[in-house]
Amino acid sequence: MKYELFYWPTIQGRGEYVRLALEEAGAEYVDAARRKGGEKRMMAMMNNRRLDPPPFAPPFLKANKQVIAQVANILLYLGTRHGLAPKSEAGQLRLHQLQLTITDFVVEIHDAHHPLGPTLYYEDQRPQAVKRSDEFWKSRVPKFLGYFEDIAARGGGPYLDGRRVTYVDLSLFQIVEGLRYAFPKRMKRFERNIPCLVALHERVGARPNIAAYLRSERRIPFNTDGIFRHYPALDR
Repeated sequence: MKYELFYWPTIQGRGEYVRLALEEAGAEYVDAARRKGGEKRMMAMMNNRRLDPPPFAPPFLKANKQVIAQVANILLYLGTRHGLAPKSEAGQLRLHQLQLTITDFVVEIHDAHHPLGPTLYYEDQRPQAVKRSDEFWKSRVPKFLGYFEDIAARGGGPYLDGRRVTYVDLSLFQIVEGLRYAFPKRMKRFERNIPCLVALHERVGARPNIAAYLRSERRIPFNTDGIFRHYPALDR
């Protein structure tokens, strides 16, 4: 099956969690909005009343005639079909639960630099962003990454679910990678607290399909848009 992924064409954002899963699986896919006319087609699909329901926002994935939206939902679908999730229902729900927790964390990462909302420029909320970022690193990062560090430390293999990589491992790779870009100073100090997650990041990044993807033009570089943004004033 050839998939079509619909997401904003110039940023990694939430679409990157889906891209990593597709790349690791070796699945054939098109990053549709990066093609000519693709972004217009993406917006039309979001307004298509014949879809029940239409996607609320990108990313969404078209698999034949089926359209699946929301990152955790897409990964649940892909994981069961491409060996990135256990076969048992209990195992699949466990991973889905972890991915939903990552989803919560992604919102907090974004809000660290846009605490008053995404419609305002960073420059319009810089004092609030400084305060929010301090609180983010004081309490929220230790809470979320400490939770995943504990799960990784209790695991019986190189990955969270044992000896086989899952989409949650790929998503945690992106979290570490993104925080290193957005908050290099803070993250460097904090990494001593999460040795298992750092080791997991290195193992995922060295996987053949992922390593090839990271070197390719398919991987959009981090930039000043999206979830992970580097503002020196917030990285103290």
